[in-house]
Order: sequence, then C-alpha cells, then structure tokens
Amino acid sequence: MTTHKTLPAATLRAGCILLGLALLATGLFFVVGGVKLALLHGSLYFLIAGIVIIASAILFMRLKSSAVIVYGAAFAGTVAWALIDAGVDFWPLVSRLMLPAGLMLLALLAWPALRRNETGIPASKTAYALAAVLALGMGIAFVQMFQPHPTVAAQGTPVPLVPVAPGQEQKNWSSYGNTPGGNRFAAIDQITRDNVKDLKVAWTFRTGDTPISPTGNGAEDQQTPLQVGDRVYLCTPHNNVIAVDADSGKKLWERDFNAQAQVWNRCRGLAYFDAAEPLVQPTVAGATPVAPATLSPGANCLRRILMNTIDARLVAIDADSGAMCEGFGDKGIVDLKAGLGAAADPLYQLTSAPTVAGTTVVVGGRVADNVQTDMPGGVLRGFDVMTGQMRWAFDPGQDDPNARLEPGKTYTRSTPNSWAPMSYDAAMNTVFIPMGSSSVDLWGGNRTPLDHRYATSILALDATTGKEKWVYQTVHNDLWDFDVPMQPSLVDFPGKDGSTTPAVVFGSKSGQIFVLDRMTGKPLTRVEERQVKTAGIFKEQYSQTQPFSVGMPQIGADTLTESDMWGATPFDQLACRISFKSMRYEGLFTAPGTDVSLSFPGSLGGMNWGSLSLDPNNHVIFVNDMRLGLWVQMIPQQTDSGPASNGGEAVNAGMGAVPLKGTPYAVNKNRFMSPLGIPCQKPPFGSLSAVDLKTRKVLWQVPVGTVQDTGPFGVKMGMKMPVGMPTLGGTLATQGGLVFIAGTQDYYLRAYDSATGKEVWKARLPVGSQGGPMSYVSPKTGKQYVLISAGGARQSPDRGDYVIAYALER
Repeated sequence: MTTHKTLPAATLRAGCILLGLALLATGLFFVVGGVKLALLHGSLYFLIAGIVIIASAILFMRLKSSAVIVYGAAFAGTVAWALIDAGVDFWPLVSRLMLPAGLMLLALLAWPALRRNETGIPASKTAYALAAVLALGMGIAFVQMFQPHPTVAAQGTPVPLVPVAPGQEQKNWSSYGNTPGGNRFAAIDQITRDNVKDLKVAWTFRTGDTPISPTGNGAEDQQTPLQVGDRVYLCTPHNNVIAVDADSGKKLWERDFNAQAQVWNRCRGLAYFDAAEPLVQPTVAGATPVAPATLSPGANCLRRILMNTIDARLVAIDADSGAMCEGFGDKGIVDLKAGLGAAADPLYQLTSAPTVAGTTVVVGGRVADNVQTDMPGGVLRGFDVMTGQMRWAFDPGQDDPNARLEPGKTYTRSTPNSWAPMSYDAAMNTVFIPMGSSSVDLWGGNRTPLDHRYATSILALDATTGKEKWVYQTVHNDLWDFDVPMQPSLVDFPGKDGSTTPAVVFGSKSGQIFVLDRMTGKPLTRVEERQVKTAGIFKEQYSQTQPFSVGMPQIGADTLTESDMWGATPFDQLACRISFKSMRYEGLFTAPGTDVSLSFPGSLGGMNWGSLSLDPNNHVIFVNDMRLGLWVQMIPQQTDSGPASNGGEAVNAGMGAVPLKGTPYAVNKNRFMSPLGIPCQKPPFGSLSAVDLKTRKVLWQVPVGTVQDTGPFGVKMGMKMPVGMPTLGGTLATQGGLVFIAGTQDYYLRAYDSATGKEVWKARLPVGSQGGPMSYVSPKTGKQYVLISAGGARQSPDRGDYVIAYALER
C-alpha cells in the first residue's frame, strides 16, 4: 500500500520560511555578538541561545514541527536566564523577554499546521492553549509598560498635611530658590494633593524670545521667575527682562538687552533687592555686620532687579518701571570681564542668577569646559547692591585671595570657577558657593595646590568682606567634571536626639548627597575616603582616595554590572553588553586614560543645576536626577598643535574629539548609548526621590517622564511609557503635600504626592520645559498660582516662548 504525504500549503511554507529567516538572522546576530561577548568574559547566554535558535530556524525552513520544540527550549532557557540575570525588575525583563516571547507565539501558532503536515495530528489544543497563555502574559506586560515602576516604593501611611501656621504664609518668591537659602518650598496650602486635579491654566504669556541659537549651540530656556507683590519678573534666553501682572499675565514693562553668545544662550534667574526694607543683621556671634544700603537723593531704583548676562554684564533695573538704575555701575551696568584678561565669548559667561547677600551682590562665572589651559579665572566678586562698586574679590589662585588687584594685572587664570547658583544665610552673613574644577577639567597635570584646595567644593565666604570661612571638597583632583552643580540648600538638620543643626545640603554630579555643618563645613553624616584606581596619564596628579558620602543615599550612581545593560530589544542590549565589557570601568571614579573608559554618571550627572527642594515640616528633601553614562578616551597630542575647542554645547554637549590645547592630550567622548540612541543601562534614566533627613533613607523613588516626545533616532514614539527620562531643571515642594517638576524630555508639568511619590496631576505643555516651577499667592485676589516657563526640552527641536500659570477654578 502506498502512502502519500500531504503537501504543505503555500501559506504554511511561506510563513515558516519567513519565520525561519527571522530566527536565522536573530541567531546569527546572537552568535556573532555572543562570541565577541564571550571573548570579553561576558555572558555566554547569547552564544548558546544563538546556536539553538539557528538550529530552530533551519528546522522551520524545512517545515519540521521539531523546530517549535527546539525554539521552545531556547525560549525556556531565555526565561530562566532573564530571571537569574535581572531578577524581577520589570524593564530589564521586558527587554530580555518581549521579542523572544513574540517569536515563541508565532512558533506556537505554526505548530498545529506543521504537526498536521507531518503526522496528520495537529495537537491544536496544546499549541493554542500555550499561545493563549503567552499572549495573555505579553498583553499584561504591554499594559504594565504604561504604568510607573518605582525603584523605591513608598511604605507606611502617608503623613497628614500640616496647615500653614498663621503669619507664616509665603508672601513673595523674591529669590531664585524662593528663599536666600534655596528651599524651593512654598508655604502655601490652597492647592493640595486632594484638589490639585482641578488645576487649570489661568494665563499664558509669550515672551517673544524663543531659545534658538544661530550656531546651534545651547540656546535653552531654564528660568525660574520671581514674584514680588502683584508682579512676576521674567528673564529670557537672551537676557530680556519682563514684568507681568501676577493675576493676568499682562505685560507691564520690558527691558531688552538681546544679549548674544556663541553658546549657552540662557538665563536661569534674577535677583531682587528692596532698599525700603529694613536690613537683616546677623545674629551669630562674630559675624560681620551687613553694610548699609544708601540710595542717592532723587535716584531711581528703590526696588531693583539684578541679572547676570550671557555676555558677562551685571545689570540693575528699576523693578517698578523697567528703567536702568542710573546710579549702579555705568548707567546700570557693571562689566564682569574687567580684570579677567582674555575672556572672549564663549570662554566666559554667566547664566545663573546673581546672589543678593545682605547688601552685597555676589557673582561667579562660567568658564567653558575642555578648551585650553589658558582660560579666564574663576574669581568670585561682591558688589555694592546700590552703586555697583566692587567691595571684594576672592581669587582662588592667590595665597591671599582677597588681595587687591594691582593695576595692569589680571586675576589668576584657569582657576576653579562657580557657575551654579549660590545661597545666603543672613544669620551668619555668609554666602555658600558651589565650585567647579579648574581648566581643562579632564586633565590636571598643571594644577596648583590652590586648585586642589578649591576645586569641586563648597566654599563659605563672609558676604561683606569676601573672607573665607571654610571650604569642603567633594572630589579630589576632579578628572570627571563632577562640579558641585547646584545651589546649596540651607536646612535645620535633625539629629538622633531630636535637636537640629544649621546645615548645608546639596547633591553632586557624582550622585552623592552631602550634609555639612553650616558653621564649620564639617560633614554631619558619614563620609568615607576610599581607595580608587589611577590610569597612567602623563603628569597626572592622581588622588589615591575619593570621598564617598555613605551616610546619605546615593542617587543613580550605583556601580554598573553587565546585567545592568539594557536595550529596547535583545539586539541593542547585546551591543551595549559588548560595549560595556570592552571599556575599562572601575566604578564611580574610573579615571580617564588612553584606553576607552566609562564614567557613570557622566559629566551631566547625577544631579545638576535644578537643585533640591525641601519640606521643612517633615525634614524631607526632593531630588531629581539623570542617569547618562559617558565613555571617555584621552588621545596623545602635541600640546600646541591645532586650534582650541570653542567650548560648544550643542545638543550632544560637545561630544566627539575635542583638543585640550596646552596639554599633552585631546579627549574623545560621547554618551554611552545603544545603536538605537537609548541609554545603555537599565531604566529609569531619570527619577524623583524623597529623602528623609531624619533616617537618611530614600522614602520613595519614582521614574519621571515618558518616551512620548522622544525616541530612537529623534523620532517621537508618541507612547506614554514612563521609563523615567533625564531631568534638567528643579522641583517645587509645597505645603499642600505636592512636588512639581517639568524638566523632562516629554512636554508636561507634573505634580506628585510628596508623601507617596504618586503622580496626582499633569498638564500638557506646548513644548518641553527645562525651567524650575514656582508658586505664589496674589496679594490682590488671594489666589495661589503655580507657574512654569516652557521653551523646549533638551534633545528636542521643538522650541517656544511660553510662561504658563495654573490655578484652581473657582
């Protein structure tokens, strides 16, 4: 008797060949990449899985039902490996399992037809049941991709709201960080976590200054406005200053400067001084008195707005009329390049707000990174708030930093500089200054003992005299551009016995949080000096140890392993694993060398200029961060060959090969990204954390931002997946139990419950924002507003000039 096999249907043959080709491509990619990874002493999974998948592919193209069994074995091994490699962490599991699960689903759907073709028995029930279970699991995972996955979930019962005590209500937001101590806390409770859902747009103002730079380098809106009385004061990326009505957003006056710079066109904020207000004298024993503020008879500017400009001027403007303050400097302007020597644009700029410290206006200055050894110095200066006359200078390159500059001389070149906002304690008459590194940032062979003393530190100076009180360093011989990047926040730090100590708390680009005694600069929490490795760079003055602030949580600065590598698919995850294993990486302080090394967090942080906000009632600080690695390679060069870099800060922040003129090296660097342009380490790429100062523990940590307005190759995904995006700009905490933030890559202002980290409200913005939210109560209507400036998110081409105020509908 002759038997006949049923010929396979054309559709079955075509489908199996297509599936086989997909599996073959996957397997070959896994084998080739897996061999590379194995040779780098990485995971063997990809090599083994690739071989099995290739075998399955061949069987599929031969229309063998055993192909499903073989691929099923590969899939089962993948599930086991994923759980061992990633645990139950959601996003790493999705990266490892979603694509293999999809291929397994297709294989199961083909199984009955293949079985029928071979044996005449389809075994449909088993195949379809397994496919249904798999499809259900994938569906659940897909739904979960649109839910936030906290890295630290809130525990316990939320604390009740504390009403604002009578007489303690916030009257004005008159300093960059609300208070001179930078608390970013609004003692206002009209808007609460219970009614924030009813928050609506109250008014929108267009500044007319969209942050676009003709050179493509770094035009951004990063402002936090001020509010005093019934006025809100704005500054634009080109340093135009505008006053608007606090209730309507109607423009009252505008003072145009239209400052231009090759890079870093931005204004983070303004300062305010009212000569009619009584001076606050220090109460701490031994503090220097605040000098009086005298207004010449008939002069304008009893109340004045002060601003640093991107072309290095300090300007004073009448807060009432917008006129220049004629008695300040030269018709309202002080030249901040005086005494610096060669300081052409863009080598020296100012982007942060000046600091009014009593009657002294204190300014620092941004010195461009990674350009050359001969750069302007980081001299700090204090000016009379009324006349603009310089009261003091602090030159960190001189043994006597307060020595008067001799005629024809310049301040010491290339010294550590302060580009971030400062804080002021009136009780001590002390200004607290975040310091960066000396030029050229990534090479320190020419650094002096004074560079080593002041770089990457917090410096406390007497506001009236400029005399040093103390300095505390957070990185020794900084080779990572780990500047102290933010305004230090002044807090009453709770002790174990219930007492409090006046303290300075701040975060760093290295993901560390430090708490220092405000009087002495000594750490109030444990800081360990740990051994670190060096890298053999010529003439480098390596520090054998670095400080680790182990008494406070590290935020986004865990030591990476191969298992932390991530990708939207297993393919780019494999590429990231190969890249990771190909680089030298020794943890947080991996020193740059002539090989390719990994710095994580990279030079953007960690934490950056947005600074902390705090809840003083519950002794909690709120920290937002970004998690972007940076690979670095030092390249030997002739020290005087070729032009210097221009210090450019385009979208990719000066990435690529950059000559370090005057040094034996150039530097090549770039973001540690997958081939799809996604950070190589697992999400979140940015988070919001609440840190309890009493327990020194993270209360909760949640991802902030979705991929809705960004995606691979700059293509917007349009999907609200809350993976957590890098955050620029800071937070606002309120007595209504809320934390507001807008500085993500998607176009939203969000509010979180400060007790739990739950997102309780969000508003779609016309473009992204890098500004800091602020809040105030109108003295005319008694209405509370939350205000944000939206000029465009980093890494997005969408730009705007919006200032938007929100309030409760009544």
